[in-house]
Amino acid sequence: MDFMADSLWDGTRFRVLNIIDDYNREALAMKVDTSINAKRVIRVLNRIAEERGVPREVRVDNGPEFVSNVFALWCQENSVTIKFIQPGKPTQNALIERFNGSYRAELLNMYVFNHSTR
Repeated sequence: MDFMADSLWDGTRFRVLNIIDDYNREALAMKVDTSINAKRVIRVLNRIAEERGVPREVRVDNGPEFVSNVFALWCQENSVTIKFIQPGKPTQNALIERFNGSYRAELLNMYVFNHSTR
């Protein structure tokens, strides 16, 4: 799992939570919103778990959403091992970093996004 950030046409910042299955290199979720906290991450993980089961482990950086007590408790309750990468070592999570690079080049850098009123 990893986050990306960008901005809308009007300057509003948004984030994208990308979740990739390392084994089969499948994108399991891409959650986009202006704010994604640990509880939102857990909701996405619960949705994935309903369809595919709970993962045995997750590899994440040391961002506030992943070091929170809420996230740690969810992982403990679901027997999920948290594997933190070392600070400044994104290559320890190379698959998601590669995915994020492609996502930025092929989507975020190619389009201008506006707020939707729907």
